[in-house]
Amino acid sequence: MEEKEISQAVIGRLPRYYRYLGELKMSGVDRISSRELSKLMHVTASQIRQDFNNFGGFGQQGYGYNVGFLYEEIGKILGLDNDHNMILIGAGHLGQALINYMNFRNRGFFFRGAFDVNPDLWGKEAGGVKIYPCDDEKMKKFIADEKIDIAVLCIPKTQAPAIAGKLVSYGIRGIWNFAHVDLPVPDDVQVENVHLSDSLMKLSYNLRRHTSETAKNGKKSEDWDRNL
Repeated sequence: MEEKEISQAVIGRLPRYYRYLGELKMSGVDRISSRELSKLMHVTASQIRQDFNNFGGFGQQGYGYNVGFLYEEIGKILGLDNDHNMILIGAGHLGQALINYMNFRNRGFFFRGAFDVNPDLWGKEAGGVKIYPCDDEKMKKFIADEKIDIAVLCIPKTQAPAIAGKLVSYGIRGIWNFAHVDLPVPDDVQVENVHLSDSLMKLSYNLRRHTSETAKNGKKSEDWDRNL
């Protein structure tokens, strides 16, 4: 049977559901209704039910959702029931910060090695991960030996397309891309782009909109006071 196509908007909400359910599970909560979950997450109960119905629903009428079961099922949907071996390309400040973020390991994402062009970093470790020279043959062998399935790119955008092409030829099928450039890869290679400046600009927009609305509402209040 053909697998149902799920929208990226729904997929984008799954990690947040997973995080909240994990916190509820650790707090000893056994079950929760869509209404209770909506209050915690500020997502409508209708949206939650629609999202879960894409994968079979998981809930029972009059009971709600079993927190532990739902947490595990969403984890499976996200592929977290399998470990993922990763390499880092570009062991600068951002790359080393990612390697040292312990929560990746808790979710089953393991950095097995890092590669950088800076000879001052070769042979050193970051977060217990050894840094190697960006040698094509070394990288190719490392990917095969360590069964690497995800590459994390923290390199200049001018270098990223060429490096991505090599990684794909070495067997990489998932790229977490922090370079501010779109990568020309085959359709069977999955790329998740992370543009930090885009997120910051979105925050700037929301701050501007909120400030504007606050000023507008304040003006309305002043006009109302004058008319009293």
